Amino acid sequence: VQLQASGGGLVQAGGSLRLSCEASGRTFSSYAVGWFRQPPGQEREFVASISPSSINKYYADSVKGRFTISRDNAKFTVYLQMNSLKPEDTAVYYCAAQKTHGPRGCRWATLQRSYSYWGRGTLVTVSS
Repeated sequence: VQLQASGGGLVQAGGSLRLSCEASGRTFSSYAVGWFRQPPGQEREFVASISPSSINKYYADSVKGRFTISRDNAKFTVYLQMNSLKPEDTAVYYCAAQKTHGPRGCRWATLQRSYSYWGRGTLVTVSS
């Protein structure tokens, strides 16, 4: 599966953006998808993840209550709605996918090594 992230841009603190991760392939509905981000000069970190059926969603503590992950399997797309953005949310955001064959726990979903497929990132810049 190939992934394409989009929707990044420049926004003022307190504003909102919606990122999209569009996938190729007919079996997208069998893939868990995660969003990760890499702030300038820092390591890449987990942001949010969603199971194939949308039953399980996990968020990093830093984004809980502000970010919402969702998916539309008919459109082969996963979304990350980001509200109340802060300057510390500035980063390159990546989406990643992994085919799963059953429920996966939070620990698995937050690990970068759990995902085999990665898209190119999209830059989000939040100005103060």
